[in-house]
Amino acid sequence: MALLAEADPETLANGWNALAARPPYSVVRAPETGLVMVRGRIGGSGQPFNLGETTVTRCVVALSTGEAGYSYCLGRDKTRALFAALFDAMWQREDTRHAIEGTVIAPLRQADAQRRTVRRAETAATKVDFFTMVRGED
Repeated sequence: MALLAEADPETLANGWNALAARPPYSVVRAPETGLVMVRGRIGGSGQPFNLGETTVTRCVVALSTGEAGYSYCLGRDKTRALFAALFDAMWQREDTRHAIEGTVIAPLRQADAQRRTVRRAETAATKVDFFTMVRGED
């Protein structure tokens, strides 16, 4: 779900169009945007505090076979929320799970791994090693 929630909407649309079988669905809760409170913790593990609010778009769909798909995506992109919910519902079905994994999830996972590799390389290039030299004045 994280890969779908963070994916580019155009990539999700291309994945939807590439699927051979697209089951009929109904929109239970149309994509809608709202605010959620983001919480943090002091020092990462201390007392929780309210950091602020962020926009989230959510969507719920139901396939004609009964599976329900849910999505919550940061931001205001309703198209991404709809496709993420559709892929969630389709992934629950045995007959469409492999198509979703191969056509949509695998390319997203590969792109995410490449993005992380580039980010690690950029971060490593800025690393500074500090060391202490003994002055010999003891």
